[in-house]
Amino acid sequence: MGKNVLIIGASGDIGIAIADRLAMDGYQLLLHYNKNREKIDEFINKLDHNCVLTTMQADLFNNEEIKNLLIQIVYPVDYIIFASGAAFYGLFQDTSEKAMDEMLTLHVKAPWMIARHLLPAMIQKRAGKIILITSIWGSVGASFEVIYSAVKGAQNSFVKALAKEVAPCGISVNAVSPGFIDTKMNHNLSKEEKKMVLSEIPMNRAGTPSEIAHTISFLLDENANYIQGEIIGMTGGW
Repeated sequence: MGKNVLIIGASGDIGIAIADRLAMDGYQLLLHYNKNREKIDEFINKLDHNCVLTTMQADLFNNEEIKNLLIQIVYPVDYIIFASGAAFYGLFQDTSEKAMDEMLTLHVKAPWMIARHLLPAMIQKRAGKIILITSIWGSVGASFEVIYSAVKGAQNSFVKALAKEVAPCGISVNAVSPGFIDTKMNHNLSKEEKKMVLSEIPMNRAGTPSEIAHTISFLLDENANYIQGEIIGMTGGW
């Protein structure tokens, strides 16, 4: 029987691609979602085998719902994939404190709380893997996306620091940092804006969720255990 993988944000384009790939790899899945239950059900119904242990709903913008999610995690968790996220566009000086708090809660506090909750069992087993999907903007920053860049930068620092702390316990912590990926998060861009972005990418195309999922699969393989505290860029050279 495969290892148990908790996927936070499994109903997003990248999350569902990761779930699909890990199901093919033979893992048992615990799937978290917020609003898109229909996509989760569609994914489960197309599977040829029963690899989904449970589904859990929680709005990770909300502190109390994060705590409720922790209560829902009743199966042992070997690996955690943080694929949830939300973009925020706008001038920094026009950004409300409420928006700042929500972005911090979703991208920073939720991974902290979930990882802290599940780490004791991993430490006891001296095995486990934690992977975050961050963003190119966490490394280089983006105008009109200051808050998003800041919280993704915080995720990168979290990965690097926690990796050093838990490495002696046999636990690896890494991140995959996508550039421009063909997901609904980028559907707000006009055709002209997309064309301008693609013109800056040496590979002349957007990345795909399945390519992100392949890298997650690689990181979960035991032969990748010596990769520790890395932010793996998937940007097409952007």
